[in-house]
Amino acid sequence: MPTNLAIDDRLIEEAQKLGRHRTKKEAVTAALDEYINHRKQQKILSLFNSIDYDKNYDYKRERRAKRQ
Repeated sequence: MPTNLAIDDRLIEEAQKLGRHRTKKEAVTAALDEYINHRKQQKILSLFNSIDYDKNYDYKRERRAKRQ
């Protein structure tokens, strides 16, 4: 789907240089991928200290029990 965007040329050029991207499209695609991944990581980080866990849980014992 072709899209026309008015993006600051200075930003595109810098992104191309830093990422060693050959085209503007590669630079924008990489930037969007990084943006999406960062937002997903932020979402995961918000879960820290909000999930209860059992301090006595022994994953090795559970693994042995599954084999038997």
